[in-house]
Amino acid sequence: MIRQKLATLVTQALERARGASVLLSETLPPVTIGIPAHEEHGDFSCNVAMQLAKAEKKAPRQVAELLIAHLDDSAGLLARTEIAGPGFINFFIAPAAWQACLPVIDAAGEHYGQTSSGQGRKAQVEFVSANPTGPLHIGHGRGAAIGDVLCRLLAASGWQVTREFYYNDAGAQISNLALSVQARCRGIEPNDPRWPADGYQGDYITEVATAYLAGETVLADDQQVTASGDPDDLDAIRRFAVAALRREQDQDLQAFDVRFDHYFLESSLYSDGKVDAAVNKIITNGHTYEQEGALWLRTTDFGDDKDRVMRKTDGGYTYFVPDVAYHLDKWQRGFVRVVNEQGADHHSTITRVRAGLQALHAGIPQGWPEYVLHQMVTVMRDGEEVKISKRAGSYVTLRDLIDEVGRDATRFFFVMRKPDSQLVFDIDLAKQQSLDNPVYYIQYAHARICSIFENAAEKGIAVPASADSSLLARLETPEELRLIKALDALPDIVDEAARDFEPHRIVYYLNDLAGQFHSYYNKTKVITDDREVSEVRLYLLAVTRLVLRNALRLLGVSAPDKM
Repeated sequence: MIRQKLATLVTQALERARGASVLLSETLPPVTIGIPAHEEHGDFSCNVAMQLAKAEKKAPRQVAELLIAHLDDSAGLLARTEIAGPGFINFFIAPAAWQACLPVIDAAGEHYGQTSSGQGRKAQVEFVSANPTGPLHIGHGRGAAIGDVLCRLLAASGWQVTREFYYNDAGAQISNLALSVQARCRGIEPNDPRWPADGYQGDYITEVATAYLAGETVLADDQQVTASGDPDDLDAIRRFAVAALRREQDQDLQAFDVRFDHYFLESSLYSDGKVDAAVNKIITNGHTYEQEGALWLRTTDFGDDKDRVMRKTDGGYTYFVPDVAYHLDKWQRGFVRVVNEQGADHHSTITRVRAGLQALHAGIPQGWPEYVLHQMVTVMRDGEEVKISKRAGSYVTLRDLIDEVGRDATRFFFVMRKPDSQLVFDIDLAKQQSLDNPVYYIQYAHARICSIFENAAEKGIAVPASADSSLLARLETPEELRLIKALDALPDIVDEAARDFEPHRIVYYLNDLAGQFHSYYNKTKVITDDREVSEVRLYLLAVTRLVLRNALRLLGVSAPDKM
């Protein structure tokens, strides 16, 4: 809020200086307001004078002086300005301007932190997109948390967001699933020579087989499938197994507070003829050739290091081809922005999918769609890596973590590092009820404020519903102004996190805000003999509680009143 006001102030000063022929540049650079590394250098800084110096044929400090001379701060935003170093302009915000932020935040309520930068445009985020061949593992869990928070951030910054799950319900892995369940139906164990070579061996396969033989009915994504119970009907087994595991994945995601607006089946791309149509269009456009019985796409026409096979000698398509058809479908659905959140192992497909889309000549922009790739997760307990689940047999499931440490800690830990950084998930730390646990540290700030309000009520002091400028002026200590500054930053953080696909910035923000609050509370007596001071400090904490709650909601993490 203050940052945006300052950017406007500086932009107007530039235009005013040019209008007075003090600046001669025809094109003015966009104004970027930064935050100095050290508090003594001001609340904000700007390097626009350095950007203009060469064109103006002046020293950067001279340009800075001209700019400052044309600032119109009639609203009283600034306490003072300073020129530092080679030409940075440092801005010190007036205490009254910080204090005036609180009623604005309070009035926005649960909408505080939201912006309009997306302008209501359509965006789609595809995430998780797990093969329905087993329970969701921790990699899926990290993708689910990152994808869900990205959706929340894009929506908060003004985008119209659709959440989509792409089911790979066709191909060799589904065949292996069906064969594995069939083997269990026939009483064959994994150590039996008759067990499928690439079969799945977790206990969940036995559970699916038992349900199939019992003739159970499962409901997945509004599709009801009833088992025939016939162990020789492989197609029926496949349909039931896919539905059963889709239902289980849906239940895990619901427990993780992750929802989707649309489910897309890979099989529909074939049944609806969309894969063949896309391939034929690329052939017609002249971007393919045949060699050694295979059909090749000239991906080198679009920046790839070598051409790629589209259709193999056996007539089957390679794995990236249905992805091209799928993303053409997304484009045709009108999504201006498409973001795919996937594991880092999908990196090799990005260039091929984008090349295929360009080869369609469908007006799709280069660099579309966008990708967020997350790195692997290592789960630790008692200083040792946890590698397998009792039920899944070969990996740690998402449900394992939710059951052991809770949804809040699981979500928080999955997004607390940059997606492309490897993540160590420390179960012992996640379960700690102490300030060493980062999610506890932040949630405790919210609960602590609730406790302060209870204490104040017992002493007959209520949190004021509003505060005027004379009352707000009593918030004058450095700790109070720092806390307000942190509260004011949320909309900027939301925009930046959404723009750069970096949900961990909300974690960093919350950690800083909670730290500012805990520091303030440890140094400042909220309930004092001065009733007016007590009330305005309670008002400050009420706004702090509001912002903590709003930012935690962006992570899908609760804000408890008691801990």
